[in-house]
Amino acid sequence: MHTTLIGQRLIVLTALLLVGLTVPACQEDDAPPTLTTKPATAPGTDANSPTTAKPRSRTFEFDYGVTVRDVPEGSRLRVWLPVPQTTSHQQASRLRLDVPVEPKQTTESKYGNQMLHFELEPSSAKPLTFQVTWQITRSEVRGLDHSDPDARLDDAKRKTFLSANAKVPIDGKPLTLIDSSKLSRDNPIELGRSLYERVDDHMRYDKSQPGYGNGDVLWACDSGFGNCTDFHSLFISLARGQDLPARFEIGFPLPPTRGEGTIGGYHCWAQFHVDGHGWVPTDISEADKHPELKNYYYGNLTEDRVQLTVGRDITLEPAQHGEPLNYFIYPHIEVDGKSWPVEKTERAFAFRDR
Repeated sequence: MHTTLIGQRLIVLTALLLVGLTVPACQEDDAPPTLTTKPATAPGTDANSPTTAKPRSRTFEFDYGVTVRDVPEGSRLRVWLPVPQTTSHQQASRLRLDVPVEPKQTTESKYGNQMLHFELEPSSAKPLTFQVTWQITRSEVRGLDHSDPDARLDDAKRKTFLSANAKVPIDGKPLTLIDSSKLSRDNPIELGRSLYERVDDHMRYDKSQPGYGNGDVLWACDSGFGNCTDFHSLFISLARGQDLPARFEIGFPLPPTRGEGTIGGYHCWAQFHVDGHGWVPTDISEADKHPELKNYYYGNLTEDRVQLTVGRDITLEPAQHGEPLNYFIYPHIEVDGKSWPVEKTERAFAFRDR
């Protein structure tokens, strides 16, 4: 009988491992095909709790590339590629370059984003490929579990992360979505949670209709649907409108299953800052797609991602000829001072777990 009981427990445990502990991928586009080599488990721990074990981590190679076609011979070609950030939760080092000319690594002044800048005059109209391979180690973020009593924003950063962006107002229509009198003024963590819940209530993850993906807060207010860019732009708008500094972060998602494959498109999230605590992340579009992980995605981020840049309205270094970029995730390409058409480029992103 004792043997039978053990067997029953093993069956239950196996079932839980198979169906209850899989982390959904944070995919904004079609999920990449992968070659499975190691199954993933839930965020945080085997018990699906982000608070009782060491944060998970993941090391992988990340390919970022673009091929540019039909550039006229003798024209001036300029290409900017974003560089993965090195932060307390991510370490990035460059492994390989497959490029027609050596780049300069530069840093823009507003957010500190780094980039590779290429400049050349092609000697023929043949396609030109710019590909960089990085080694990334990414750690799970536990933004509520760990606090920094010394965390403070200096005046310049506080101003940056409280100011409006071109598509992210901090007054007007967005504030009609909330009742400010019912929001916590004494507890920024509770305030952030209230705004997180309000955005999730208002928005629906839906890319079936045109207009999504620009992070246009007024559009999000009216439409009530969109992708990660729209969810988190609205959150940032509401947070800044309540004097809560908030920032936009963007990168690429990886599927939770270890292996290798291509990456279809970007993913973004938001963080807000609390003095005496630090940055607290939110991934509201993932919470909307996976309600069972809604509590997790307030204050936590899985390790299944790579962060590239921060912020909106970005002026590259050296500066591009056109307007500031809405956000910087894909290659920016100019030929003779004009943006090169997307249809004359081919982007390629991939990962390989190590």
